[in-house]
Amino acid sequence: MARLHLPHSLTARVLSAVMLILILGGCLVALSIWANGRLAARQAYDRLLLGAANDIAESVRIQDGEPFVDLPVSAFQLLAQAPDDRIFYAVQVPGGPFITGLDRDTVIEVPQQPGTAPFYFTADLNGESARFVRVARLFAEREFSGEVEVLVGQTLRARQMMTAGLMRDALLPMAVAGVLLLIMSWFVTRSALRPLEALSDDLTRRDPHDLTPMASDGLPRELQVMLTAMNRFMGRLDRQVDTMRNLIADTAHQLRTPVAAIRVQAEIAQDDPEPPARARALDRLLRRTRSLGTLLDQLLSRAMVIHRIDSAPRRPVDLREVALDVLEQSDHELVAPGVEVRLEIGETPVLVNADAFSLGEAAKNLLGNALRHGDPPVSIGATQEGNSAILWVRDHGPGPATPIADHIGDRFNRTTRSGEDSSGLGLSIVKSTAEAFDGTVEMARDETGFRAALSFPATRGIE
Repeated sequence: MARLHLPHSLTARVLSAVMLILILGGCLVALSIWANGRLAARQAYDRLLLGAANDIAESVRIQDGEPFVDLPVSAFQLLAQAPDDRIFYAVQVPGGPFITGLDRDTVIEVPQQPGTAPFYFTADLNGESARFVRVARLFAEREFSGEVEVLVGQTLRARQMMTAGLMRDALLPMAVAGVLLLIMSWFVTRSALRPLEALSDDLTRRDPHDLTPMASDGLPRELQVMLTAMNRFMGRLDRQVDTMRNLIADTAHQLRTPVAAIRVQAEIAQDDPEPPARARALDRLLRRTRSLGTLLDQLLSRAMVIHRIDSAPRRPVDLREVALDVLEQSDHELVAPGVEVRLEIGETPVLVNADAFSLGEAAKNLLGNALRHGDPPVSIGATQEGNSAILWVRDHGPGPATPIADHIGDRFNRTTRSGEDSSGLGLSIVKSTAEAFDGTVEMARDETGFRAALSFPATRGIE
């Protein structure tokens, strides 16, 4: 049976990260406190050892030619600062007789150290580690000349207790502060995530068909970035859904009349016994089926163009290649057989940031519109005029009247010259493509005829 892995909450992740930081930081601080506490304890008790050794050394005097020691009470008072430690002291002449000491039979291995300066070392004291200091006093008298060595040591219990106490005193407030910081982190994290919970509640309460943008006022900057991206996505999704609805509604609306007409013409052709009348009915039936095919093609083309506008990435496209592809596909020969279509392009690339497929569909519709409603000859080309890249189609007709031109680009907009073969969607595709890529549709008349064009901001090529 597969195990169910529950996702970690953001709160748990943040608290886990804070706890990990606290643990790692606590370990580093504890190590630093232990090293510093150990150093402080060593320095403090080394001074006590040195003070006791100096007091004993100062009490040494020469009597009857021999060193004599009157042990001072102050030395033992200093050593008594560590009551739990065992102590050791010895006074002797190096390489000579033992003068006095706590345990004459205990042998301490003293490292060789030249000179008379005090030095510290660690050695074993009856099976326990101890710290020692060696102090030498130099005599130059008539009765005695040479060094007297004073060795004082104590075990390390007080040092270890001092180190532990310093760590405890330092780490306890830190542990309390860490717990408080963890609690504060929980409250801060919950407070920071509260807007996310509000957004989640808003999305949960929304109607499934409600794709309006969500308000981002008053939200933190990071959430505004996320919400802006979400609103953009919802806007794209809303356009896609709207396109689908329009496609379904347009298809249902536009297919009703042609399908009914096809059925009527088929019934007439079936019932009319006269061959000329049947031929006329079949001819009208053929025209209706062609018109229906054109309508379906443009409905699907419009839906595909609008879908790609939101989904296809923008890339540099040479409008000369778009015009050349449209001409090479020879779709215009089906619209107007025998009509010559000229290609007019230059040597310089005419680049725009767009989707090549959408531009091609728009150019096909411009060309088809010119062939259906304009006068030959018809030309297609691409030029750059200033900062604008132009994809154009020109015919030698007068073009539509101004009132009709004002509504060009509306869905199912037809004129008296459109005929039954026109669906009224061609220039709607052109207009949608132009708006999608920051362009415009331009209609212009001159002495040579009528020009319909797509104008886009020109872009530079990749160098």
